[in-house]
Amino acid sequence: MKILVINPGSTSTKIAVYEEETPLLARNIRHSVDELAAYPHILDQFNFRKRLVLQELEANGIPLHFDAVIGRGGLVKPICGGVYEVNEALKRDTEHAMRQHACNLGSLIAADLASTIPNCRAFMADPGVVDEREEVTHISGSPLMPRITIWHALNQKAIARRFAQEQGTRYENLNLVICHLGGGISVAAHQQGRAIDSNNALDGEGPFSPERTGTLPAGQLVDLCFSGQLTKEEIKKRICGRGGLAAHLGTTDVQAVVQSIEAGDEKARLVLDAMIYNVAKAIGAAATVLCGKIDAILLTGGIAHSDYIISHLKERIAFLAPIHVYPGEDEMLALAQNAIAALRGTRPIQVYS
Repeated sequence: MKILVINPGSTSTKIAVYEEETPLLARNIRHSVDELAAYPHILDQFNFRKRLVLQELEANGIPLHFDAVIGRGGLVKPICGGVYEVNEALKRDTEHAMRQHACNLGSLIAADLASTIPNCRAFMADPGVVDEREEVTHISGSPLMPRITIWHALNQKAIARRFAQEQGTRYENLNLVICHLGGGISVAAHQQGRAIDSNNALDGEGPFSPERTGTLPAGQLVDLCFSGQLTKEEIKKRICGRGGLAAHLGTTDVQAVVQSIEAGDEKARLVLDAMIYNVAKAIGAAATVLCGKIDAILLTGGIAHSDYIISHLKERIAFLAPIHVYPGEDEMLALAQNAIAALRGTRPIQVYS
C-alpha cells in the first residue's frame, strides 16, 4: 500500500510518501511570512498549499497513485480518537471551524487529492480535538466556561501504541500518563485505550510552555483584559504564541535557555525550573485521575531531547511509575500507520457526523 501524508503547520507544509511503513519521500515545505500574508484567512491558503504538494511530488517523480491520502486533522468539534474517513460533514465543519489553524487544511487537501485518484480514500486521524474524557472533567467552576481539550492526541496515542508493542501488550490494556513536551505542553491520563483526561494545551490550561502561558491567575487576567493596555487579539497572542518562556526570556529555544543557565544566568534557571515544576504538578494530577494505578509515564515531544528537562522532571515524578522517554515526534509516520491500519481493517474507520 502507498500512502500520501499531508501535515500543514503554521509556517510549513510537511508531506511524506510511504510504501507500507517505509518512507519514500519526506519534505518540509516552508512558507515565508510574505507568502502567507497574501491570504487573509487560513482557508484561503488551500490552493497555494495544494499546488506546492503537487509540485513536490512531480519534482520527485512520484505519480498520483495512492491507496490513501491522510491529512492532519483540524480543530472541529470534540470527537473520539481513531481514524476518520473524510466525508461531507467533516469538510463542512472544518470549513466553519471556530478556531482557525493551518491543521484545518490537512483533511481538506487530502479529500481533494483523493477525489482525483482512482480507488483512493481520504482519512484523518486523532486530531487535536479528540475528547474521550469522562463527563466530570468537562465541568469548570463556571457554567459559562466548560472545560475543553486541545492536545497532542496524534503523537500521544502513537507513542502509547509503540510502548505497548514494546511491552508485548496492547494500548487498550494499559494505564498511562503521557506528557508531550513541545511548543505547547499536554498531559493526559490514558486508561485502557482512552484518554480520560487531558488539558487544553493550546490556549490556557495546564503548565506553561516555551510559547504558551498555560493556566493564569483569573482575576489578574480579567484586570489585564479591561486595562486598555492590549487589544483582544494581543492578549490572545500573549497567551498562545508569545507566552511562557518567550514572555519571560525572549526565546522559545530550550537548548539556548539551558546554555544560558550553564553560563550562570539565574533568571533563566528560575524560569525553566518553574516550567519543569508545573509540568511535574500536572503529571502528578493526572496520576490521581488513574487513582495511582499507572503502568508507566511516557515523556515525548521535542523538548524531551533536553537532558536538563528530563533529569529534573524525573526527580519529581519517578516515585509515581516507571518513566520511558521518546524524544521528538513523528506525526508523519503516525498518520501513515493509522491509514495503513484502517485499510487493513486492524483499526476501525470511524464515521464523522
